[in-house]
Formats: sequence, C-alpha cells, structure tokens
Amino acid sequence: MTTVLELHNVTVRRAEKNIIDDVTWQVKDNERWIVLGHNGAGKTTLIQLASARMHPTQGTTTILGEQLGSVDVFELRPRIGLATAALAEHIPTEETVIDAVLTAAYGVTGRWREEYDDLDTERAHDLMAAFHVDHLAQRTFGTLSEGERKRTLIARSLMADPELLLLDEPAAGLDVAGREELIAALSELAAHELSPVLILVTHHVEEIPPGFTHLLLLKDGHIHAAGPLEDTLTSENLTQAFGTPLTVTRTGNRYTAVATPGQRKNGHHA
Repeated sequence: MTTVLELHNVTVRRAEKNIIDDVTWQVKDNERWIVLGHNGAGKTTLIQLASARMHPTQGTTTILGEQLGSVDVFELRPRIGLATAALAEHIPTEETVIDAVLTAAYGVTGRWREEYDDLDTERAHDLMAAFHVDHLAQRTFGTLSEGERKRTLIARSLMADPELLLLDEPAAGLDVAGREELIAALSELAAHELSPVLILVTHHVEEIPPGFTHLLLLKDGHIHAAGPLEDTLTSENLTQAFGTPLTVTRTGNRYTAVATPGQRKNGHHA
C-alpha cells in the first residue's frame, strides 16, 4: 500500500492558538476516510493542509509523495480534487454548469480564454451524469438548488482525474432527500476501484456513506481516535470527543448517534 497523505507532528497556530496540535496521521491508497468532530475541532484546517492550501506552523505534511515547503503547490494542487462551500463562492453565478465543471481541468473558476477538446467535454458530461446534474448543463450555477450545487461541485472536483479527493461537509444544508441522494452517489464512488483516495469531513454520523473504511475523530485540534470505521465509531469515543453522552447505533451499513437517555453532559444519570 502507498501512503497518499502523511502528517507528522503537525501544528497549525493562529493568533497564539493551536488550531491543529501535534497531529500525526497517515492515509493509504486503498482507504476511504471520514473526518469527524465538533465545530472548531480542526476539520477544515486539516482539509486545507491536505489540499496544499495551507502550510503547517510546525511538523511536515507530505501529499502524494511531495512535502509542503519543497514543492510547487501550483503543480501539486491539480492532482487533488476539492469540494468545499468556500469554492462554491468563487464560481461566478452566471457560469453554466457545464463550464463550472470544465474549468476544473485548468484549476480555475470562471471560463475565460482556455480551450477544451471533445474529450474534456465528454468527461464533464459523464461526471455530471454520474451525479445526476447532466440535465442542468446549460443552467447557470447561481440558479441551482443547494443539492444541485453540491453534486456539481463533486463532479467538478473529479474533472482533473485527481489522485486524492477531499470533500468538506458535502451534505451540509441539504434536506433529507437531497442528503440521501448525495450519500448514495458518494457510496458508489467509494466502492469504485478506480476512484481516488477519499477524505470526507462531517460532524454528523448520519452523513457517513456506506463504503468508507476509516475514521479520524478530532477533539480540540487533537486526534482523539483513528482507525477502521467500525472499531473507532463507538459510543464511548463519540461521547468523549463531543463532550456529551451519545449512543451510536448501526443499522445495516448506516450509523446514527443520539443523546443517551438518562444521561447529562457530565456522564452521570439524571
């Protein structure tokens, strides 16, 4: 197995506060990771590191065999697919959906003077079809629903055939139907042998798609637990990481987490 992402003793400090604190983590090429934690736990910062959009204050970050600080990040970033809410804000509202996906081939947002061949266009349509937005090809990005935007962004993130795909809370803001449709699409992606290595950030266990194999659980910028999903996603680990009594239940290949009846935050019976 090849190591795709490695953080070694990584700290990110902002305004004298450690957002990420002494994190060591490895992701192998046959793994699909969930990154879970409360708001402010450091999930988004971790994604910025993994996407070569932030350098650590201390420690080393190695992505696809290249160490940050000794590599041209503009050559590295096209090898990494990224879908975030922040990226959506940079796509012009008047951009057509097909162009919003196509422009990822050049790592830009907003169609300008770049040229695309028939293979690019065919790939863009195939990806949009896979995420059920191909019929929206000529719609403008600004007219899409939240669910349509999310699926367009994931199609876009795959346009450059990345080796690593990072999804930052892809189901955030979706209604139940939109969430389930997206989870089904991500589950298919996770199961495909030719898919890139996947890292998906969430703070809801209900949003974990079937097919993901590992869990990184963050608490206050530290790794609270990491390992195979079925061993790591436990009531005890979640209770400690979120600071409130939680019970994790698995039904088939999906998980839920609810407050433990009769328990207060300090873990004592009411």
